[in-house]
Amino acid sequence: MKFRFRRQGNDPQREKIKQDLFAFNKTVEHGFPNQPSALAYDPKLQLMAIGTKSGAIKVYGSPGVEFTGLHKDTATVTQMHFLHGQGRILSLLDDNTLHLWEIGQREQCSSLEEVCSFTIPCRTAVCASYFSPYSATRVTVLLPKLNCDLLAVGTEGGGVHFLELPSLTLLDKSLFQDEIMQRWEALFVFSLGPVESLQEHPQHPDKILIGYSRGLVVLWDLQTRHVDNLFLGKQQLESLVWERSGNSFVSSHSDGGYMVWSVSSSTPCTNEPVSSTITYGPFPCKAVNKILWRTAESGAPLVLFSGGMPRASYGDRHCLTILQDSQHVTLDFTSRVIDFFTVHCTDAHKFDDPSALVVLLEEELVVIDLQTAGWPTIPAPYLAPLHSSAITCSYHISNVPTKLWERVVSAGQQQGSLQTHTNWPICGGKNLAPDPKQQELMLTGHEDGTVRFWDASGVSLRPLYKLSTANIFQTDCDHNDSLTQAGEEEWPPFRKVGCFDPYSDDPRLGIQKICLCKYSGKLVVAGTAGQVIVLYLSDEKSDHMIDVATVDLLQDREGFTWKGHDRLPPKSGSVVFAPGFQPVVLVQCMPPAAVTAVTLHAEWNLIAFGTSHGFGLFDYHRRSPVLARCTLHPNDSLAMEGPLSRVKSLKKSLRQSFRRIRKSRVSGKKRVQEANAHLAEQDAEVTPVQRRIEPRSADDSLSGVVRCLCFADTFLRDGTHHGPTMWAGTNSGSVYAYALDVPSQEKFSEQSVEALLGKEIQLMHRAPVVSIAVLDGRGNPLPEPYEVSRDLAKAPDMQGSHSVLIASEEQFKVFMLPKVSAKTKFKLTAHEGCRVRKVALVNFSSVASEDYSENGLVCLTNLGDIHVFSIPALRPQVRYDCIRKEDISGIASCVFTKTGQGFYLISPSEYERFSLSARVITEPLCQVRHSERGSGLDGTKITGSSVKNSR
Repeated sequence: MKFRFRRQGNDPQREKIKQDLFAFNKTVEHGFPNQPSALAYDPKLQLMAIGTKSGAIKVYGSPGVEFTGLHKDTATVTQMHFLHGQGRILSLLDDNTLHLWEIGQREQCSSLEEVCSFTIPCRTAVCASYFSPYSATRVTVLLPKLNCDLLAVGTEGGGVHFLELPSLTLLDKSLFQDEIMQRWEALFVFSLGPVESLQEHPQHPDKILIGYSRGLVVLWDLQTRHVDNLFLGKQQLESLVWERSGNSFVSSHSDGGYMVWSVSSSTPCTNEPVSSTITYGPFPCKAVNKILWRTAESGAPLVLFSGGMPRASYGDRHCLTILQDSQHVTLDFTSRVIDFFTVHCTDAHKFDDPSALVVLLEEELVVIDLQTAGWPTIPAPYLAPLHSSAITCSYHISNVPTKLWERVVSAGQQQGSLQTHTNWPICGGKNLAPDPKQQELMLTGHEDGTVRFWDASGVSLRPLYKLSTANIFQTDCDHNDSLTQAGEEEWPPFRKVGCFDPYSDDPRLGIQKICLCKYSGKLVVAGTAGQVIVLYLSDEKSDHMIDVATVDLLQDREGFTWKGHDRLPPKSGSVVFAPGFQPVVLVQCMPPAAVTAVTLHAEWNLIAFGTSHGFGLFDYHRRSPVLARCTLHPNDSLAMEGPLSRVKSLKKSLRQSFRRIRKSRVSGKKRVQEANAHLAEQDAEVTPVQRRIEPRSADDSLSGVVRCLCFADTFLRDGTHHGPTMWAGTNSGSVYAYALDVPSQEKFSEQSVEALLGKEIQLMHRAPVVSIAVLDGRGNPLPEPYEVSRDLAKAPDMQGSHSVLIASEEQFKVFMLPKVSAKTKFKLTAHEGCRVRKVALVNFSSVASEDYSENGLVCLTNLGDIHVFSIPALRPQVRYDCIRKEDISGIASCVFTKTGQGFYLISPSEYERFSLSARVITEPLCQVRHSERGSGLDGTKITGSSVKNSR
């Protein structure tokens, strides 16, 4: 009966409150699209589109202007073209289907919607005799005419088909190779090969240039169906581009060269080009995949092409060359060039005068300023390559103080010495989203030892500042600068461009945990080799030595030998640091295992850290260890091998598995501590159907891993005197609570911090402890350091009884303090059959009233669903499906914000942002204006947000 009364029917008033508090939305994707495959640009609307191998189309304009669409079938987008000025996009998939998209308006929300699709019908004819019917009609190139009424489609069989736009209706105007060869008897060739390029004449829209792979180029008149000019190239053709006047064009070829051809009505058949150039010859070169020729009022034309590198020496380089007069730069990228375009004049101006070069690479987007001397890069306000080095951890800070924000931004601006301050050239649309009410920071730790700061306040995740920890250690990366300088004098004149660098000089540099105090500007980062670094934010350049302290977490315990990697040797002597976060103390855990938990209390000058061997407490003001506790079990041999050593043998794994099975069958040996006795009695009274949860063995490998740490000012010694405490939770379900004796601010330098073990709790079933949080007398989370002393938050309730909320992988428990007596719990695994992976305390504001809010416990499970519980009662509120249960990396990367939003990786380079709050939602809200749209759409203004893709 107790169970029934506690779970009676829903309260309508409570349901209305829940609707005002909670709502699940996937709002925007941050970062760089995974596996990009196509690029397009609309010079009239100033919008850029990127297609991916998963069938996604992402449209970008000025910061905050974003649209996303997803093809119904998961197929690679091989080509895309805008219908200039119309807000329409043509896409070609690798399944040989054409798709037309429109940025349309629906229910006051804009979206990128597919309007129609088309597949070229098969034609079995002479021209296709050496092709299967399917390959003969496989589309190789698209050309939408500038007036947007006709689409030319080149195929692998050499035919060119014509479709009416925007209906994608096939017209009876198809041009096949046999028609051209019959008109020119001099063409004694069996096949011209696939159509490689189609280009509209810049002065005569009814004429198009058709380039075939075997080198033949034809100028075709659409009205008279007549070959005006024929150009007999001798090299395999790769691409074509017109010179602005239409008097000449340029062709690029598979031998690494390009040719300039003159177009004259007096010479219908041309055998030789005006000029032929192999830039990086005379030795064999790779193909020039694409070339652009842009005229400039200031003098010589600008030539830009991808590829063409000497095959033997630099055949593995990903390069794009820029040539103008004597200026010559070979942009050297770390990933493959997908496509590129220039932002230039497209009106009746006599010259192109390009202002920017936009290069889409496999792993990043690079934009070059073509109007500034030296052609520097333009920093991108979005599409940042989050995975420039693999992301290893993330940390979010809400409501960042203005002073800290400005100092971080200033430090980041001083790092961009090789970047220009030119305005972002892709500036179409208008961002209508209101300015964010608060600034948000996202910190990402990376495999190469860097921590990157991102502006997460709005739709665009903008890079602000990069911190590197490698410079305080002796590693191989010290020689990179000298190698770069030596390479600058070589031929070709390479210039390293872009920031994608997936290779780490030393895997021990990887960042595992981050903690930042936003009020004091103190930062703690911890890494793979047991390094814990305390950094202060400074506005000035500094040259100083770093204090190094070693903490032995084994505490001379016998029988354990570390078999993993060595520690990172710190540099001796002083080190020069740029303005920004500067290291002051390096704490080295021994053995040098990866740090699994870290926390900071800047008001007490304390940091706590944990590894697979134990946890430590360090006073960074006095540069002295306070506490070291070993959490190893006698059978924790795997903890001594380290993450970079060999995996344990199959024989050992099987032996441990059988040992666990035998122990799980032993009955009558419940490992329940005094703190769990009361809860065990309550379990007998509640009788719903629950899954049986077997207790875990204490012999499990890595049972000593420290999973979480926290500081709290609460009652631990008795119920009348509160004071600083530190809490630690382990993989074996153990919780350690220490009372701390912290001196006052005036006596920090005179007295040392002391720690005394106050409580030790062992959870039933020994489930890993995921999170620990202390709640005040009203059941609210305790404020952060400095918030009360600086009148930034209400003082916690110290009159009522405090409680501690302990979240394990299987259940949540609330214990009253200081007696640690059980108050309530929720057995998630028993009820839902899932395990807790991520936990956070979140404040949910009501959408109906700004003055009403509730604190909730948010948890993400191994099934990818999110649960919200009330605190401290632990009553279930809502449940949402968020991440696919197969997406293990996405679940592991999830991070919650304090206002009810969250982020998780949907690919190595992209965060999906979602909201659990009905009030706090960050999503695109933008407007795109157009004036040249034909049939198929009404209106001239589009407002709203992008389509939400389900992942």
